[in-house]
This record gives sequence, C-alpha cells and structure tokens, in this order.
Amino acid sequence: MHSTIAVVGPGAIGTTVAAALHEAGRTPRICGRTPRERLELDAPGGRVVVPGPVLTDPARAGGTAGIVFLAVKSTQIAGAAPWLNALCGPGTVVCVLQNGVEQETMVAPHLPEGAGAVPSVVWFPAQAQPDGSVRLLGEARLTLPDTDASRAVLEALRGTRCSVELAEDFASAAWRKLLQNAVAGLMAVTGRRAGVFARADVAELALAYLRECLLVARAEGAVLGDDVPREVLAAFQAQPADMGTSILADREAGRPLEWDIRNGVVLRRGRARGIPTPISELLVPLLAAASDGPG
Repeated sequence: MHSTIAVVGPGAIGTTVAAALHEAGRTPRICGRTPRERLELDAPGGRVVVPGPVLTDPARAGGTAGIVFLAVKSTQIAGAAPWLNALCGPGTVVCVLQNGVEQETMVAPHLPEGAGAVPSVVWFPAQAQPDGSVRLLGEARLTLPDTDASRAVLEALRGTRCSVELAEDFASAAWRKLLQNAVAGLMAVTGRRAGVFARADVAELALAYLRECLLVARAEGAVLGDDVPREVLAAFQAQPADMGTSILADREAGRPLEWDIRNGVVLRRGRARGIPTPISELLVPLLAAASDGPG
C-alpha cells in the first residue's frame, strides 16, 4: 500500500488510475462513498484487481498524502471536501481528474492551506459496468500543465499504463477537450449514443455548435485551428454507434449533469466577452432543466 498516494472517487477514471498505480507496485489508498473490497479494471491485456477496501469514513483516512487524485465529478466536489480536508496538508498535490477548464478555481476553496490543485485533461475512454467493474477501451493518457507540481504527478505515474504529458500550452489542450465534452451534450439532450452524429441534421448542428465553442475558446487564449470542429465531429462519427458518454450515462441514471462546466462555461465566457452564442443560449437551459428540474 503506497500510503503517500490516495484516489478519491473510484469511478471509471479513478479506478483506471488506481489500477495503473497498483500494477506498478504503488497501490494507493482508495476513498469513496460505497464500501467495496476491491476495484476491478478490464483493460487491454487482461483484468487488473486492485485490493481495497474502499475507505468510506474520512475520519479513518490514515493521515495526509503527498498526492491525491481527485476523480469525482464537478457536481460532487462539495461532497468530497471532507476527504480533501483529511488527506491534504502543506505540500499535498491534488491532481484533479475532471472535465472542464475551471478545475483549479472549483477545487481550491476546499483545500487546506499549503495544498495545491493541478488541473488535468483526461484522454482515455473508461466506462463503468453494471457489475461495478470498469472497462478501459484504449490507452490511458493525461495532459497536465508544465509545473513543478505536475512533475510530482508524472513521477507517481511514471512507468504505468497511464502516461502523462506536460504541456506548455495547457489552456489549448484543455479547451480542445472541452469542445469534445460540450458537443457530447447533444447526446444527453437527445437520449442517443454516438450514432446520433451520423444524422446529417445533427452533424450540421454539432459543427455549428463546435464553431461557436471555438470562438469562445480562442477568446480565452486557446490556440486552436479552424479544422478542430470537424476533427472533433469526425471522432464522434468514427465511434461505434452504441458508444456512450458520461453525461448521457448520468442522464439515463437520473443523476445531476455536469452541464455548467461542460456547456454553461461557453455561454458564460461568451457573454463576458461579448461573443454571440445562440446555440448555447438554447442548449444550456435544456441541459440544466434535464439535470435540475423542476418537473
């Protein structure tokens, strides 16, 4: 058990990182809401079983950690705050494995003095299965900003199945991933999987929305080419028709949606900069209502 590393949130992303660490002999403490004896990852090459148990009481966290991988969704940050309080001390690096471009500002208020948050871009497809295991469908890769704190994360994951790259222009990488996350909101609204992008009308809408998001991303400092919207759409169209996404899974399960950090941010930042975002003006209220009601 590698006591200086902890994973908070053993969902699809957290399980993948925990399994990568365990394979390398750095089994982390695993912290979550549901008691479990082990985590299981079905990955290319076979199944990885990570010994538990999953800790469920922050009072029994076992002291502070040097590195904490925070793998809860943005809608669950407040609920994870007791874990951050228990696991973080001066010098603790919290690697935030979440969607969006506002990770640091959302997590920082919940950190004790002296701990710091490192944002990340998660580039791997991992899906929770009905039996509680997680299926990893491709290579696991993280992008982090090129900072000293990020280098600590890189060292923790060095030699594992989860590769880490440090980006000088992290903002561009984060906004490119946001375009991908944002357009996936159309899947949650329609209740359809990736095959929906094969419809010509949905593809046209998706491309227009991606171009709208691109304007905001560039205004926020991202350096992204004109071809990015078509590349993102083509990636969805190349997926199996039954491929899902996390925001669709949350919709199907009746859970709160990450609509604000994936879609609302484009509307908010666009308004602040005077950029027209007509598709966001329609899509964001629909996603918000699907998530939060009433009705």
